[in-house]
Amino acid sequence: AVVFNEISGGQVTPLGIGLVFGLVVMALVYTLGDISGAHINPAVTLGFWASGQFTGKQAAPYILAQCSGALLASLLLRGLFGIHGNMGATLPIVVNDEPLVYECLILEIILTFILMFVILNVATGAKEKGLFTGIVVGGVIALEAVFAGPISGASMNPARSLGPAVASSNFTAFWIYIIGPIVGSLLAVPTWRFIGRSSESTEATKPD
Repeated sequence: AVVFNEISGGQVTPLGIGLVFGLVVMALVYTLGDISGAHINPAVTLGFWASGQFTGKQAAPYILAQCSGALLASLLLRGLFGIHGNMGATLPIVVNDEPLVYECLILEIILTFILMFVILNVATGAKEKGLFTGIVVGGVIALEAVFAGPISGASMNPARSLGPAVASSNFTAFWIYIIGPIVGSLLAVPTWRFIGRSSESTEATKPD
């Protein structure tokens, strides 16, 4: 979507890009949720591993597949259309000639924390499936992409940042989009557990 926005001279618009991100994820959840869990994000896969719903042996091939898919897709776009702009690379916004590196790092942590927390609460085990799961997860991604995309790129996904970075040979502040999403996802797990235990305690103290 970002590349097509560059090619079309901005006709997709930031709002359109955010909606595309969310709708694509929603479609994948409903298509692949029952098969693979619709895992397309290494940070989310690591979150499920940290929550005990995924083993290390399961996580490794998933992450390899996610990164490989992102690389192939980005290189395919480069082969078809050539290099346009930054090829969708996630880059921190520049203010007064200075990229807001640490601000964008914190933003990526927060965005991925919210995403992972939502997924843990609506997913069935390690699989992102269910009647409303696709709508909820896709909606969160779309909203975050719309308002945070112009600031940090709203990656929330190391694989999503890896592919365009390789295709454009632009690794400016690339580490933000590895560390930020992973930290945010892992922080969501203890929060999810704490709130889950609190809810159970509340239910247990209710009179019959």
